[in-house]
Amino acid sequence: MNPPPSLRDLYATPANAWTFAATTPNNSTTPSAPGPSTVASSHQWSTRPAPNPLLDLSASLTDDGSGVDVKVVLQSLFASALLQYATTALSIPWDVGKTLLQVQWVPRDAGELPPGAVLITDEEDEEEESGESSAENDSYFADPSDPDSSPAPRRLSDDKGYIVRQSVLEEGTIPEYVIPLGSADGTWGMMKRLGRFKPEGWLSLWKGLLTTAVTESLYLGLQPVVQSVLESFIPIPSSSSFGPPPLLFPVVSQVLTGFILSPLDLVRTRLIVQSSHPRYKTYSGPLDALQKIFAEEGGLKGVYLHPHILIPTLLDCTLRSLVPFILPGIVASYLSFGGAAPTPESSPFLWAMSEFLGSCAGLLVTLPFETVRRRLQVQVRGTAERIKACVELRPAPYNGIVDAFWHILTEERSDLPIQPKRRRRKSLNARGKVPEGKVEPSVESDEDESWLRNTGIGQLYRGLGMRVGASVIVFVLTLLNGGDDADSGWAEL
Repeated sequence: MNPPPSLRDLYATPANAWTFAATTPNNSTTPSAPGPSTVASSHQWSTRPAPNPLLDLSASLTDDGSGVDVKVVLQSLFASALLQYATTALSIPWDVGKTLLQVQWVPRDAGELPPGAVLITDEEDEEEESGESSAENDSYFADPSDPDSSPAPRRLSDDKGYIVRQSVLEEGTIPEYVIPLGSADGTWGMMKRLGRFKPEGWLSLWKGLLTTAVTESLYLGLQPVVQSVLESFIPIPSSSSFGPPPLLFPVVSQVLTGFILSPLDLVRTRLIVQSSHPRYKTYSGPLDALQKIFAEEGGLKGVYLHPHILIPTLLDCTLRSLVPFILPGIVASYLSFGGAAPTPESSPFLWAMSEFLGSCAGLLVTLPFETVRRRLQVQVRGTAERIKACVELRPAPYNGIVDAFWHILTEERSDLPIQPKRRRRKSLNARGKVPEGKVEPSVESDEDESWLRNTGIGQLYRGLGMRVGASVIVFVLTLLNGGDDADSGWAEL
């Protein structure tokens, strides 16, 4: 009796019901049973790519290896510009307040009114209106023999009949577009004062927004290009002992980039400082400012090579580029207490602390030069007319960096906000006498004044509190981030 035939050769692998392969037409022949390799390859999950949340941008700028996709490149540039513009719009109000504080001229005699000037508060004004009918009645009933009841001396006037301004706080002589001097002590105070000032308004906090955004975008794109060009033209030898220092290319590239973009920084400063009142505006926009500056102040040579522009730009850019590289390492060596200096890998907390302290110490070096640079930028040259600024500017121009430092320290005061000594008009009765029981306010003695009244060193550090606050925020964010991005750089407003 023969054994039954084996069924092993008749076994066929069943077709998988979950295959996502393309269906065959009806007129095609029936495919053979797929083998193991065919079954494994048929499980191809067709996933739909998730849409990009920002302008439908892909991760690559190439299109299937055929070259650069111009559309994607343009979309990327537009998205980057839009992001930079939004970021600048959030930070520029503080920059506007700091810039106005830096260029504001605060003389030492700002709190002292001339003999003919009177500064009256609202309460005093109401008391005078209730106790006397008008100033004319006071002068009519005044006793000529009484020196205390004599009217205030008349103010000086020029040959055209205009009143000569004897003090920056004198009523009637302050231009309508100028914010009262010494009314703000910090960046936040200047921001509130600017927003509440009628000729300016809250929209003035965003003056120079477009110019600032363009300048920062160009700086971020141009600085790596300049550094690459320097590295290609200055070859590094194989022996590291004879090569250039490691900080040479980053520092020089940042200084050159700042020098190239210095005209835009000049335009930005003047747009922020000028009055927003349409009647007193000097420039209608950044393009108009560039055109007028080139036409009236010496063209490219005057904008780039004038000593009041070139020297402050080089000093300011050099110091701001050196501080983030040098000071954190110096502070870290002191925090090591004789041991190995902390690094971002070995001790993230001590390294973050070193960056924070180095940033604060660097502000003490960079802020004075930045202040002098801003003051020299608002000075016009050539045939240009003086800018009608929304804050008080020094009547006489500075003759350079040293002259600006000297006059700021010797002729200005730092105790802001200024509380002027008030002179109150005397209320006379019908007979021209001072009413009994009416006590005149005493004049403050010089002994009660702060030492900041006699020095302008505080004027060189306007905006220091805002910068330190920004460094504190960055320090806290670094600690919360765990130090993963230690090489991302230290942000500074």
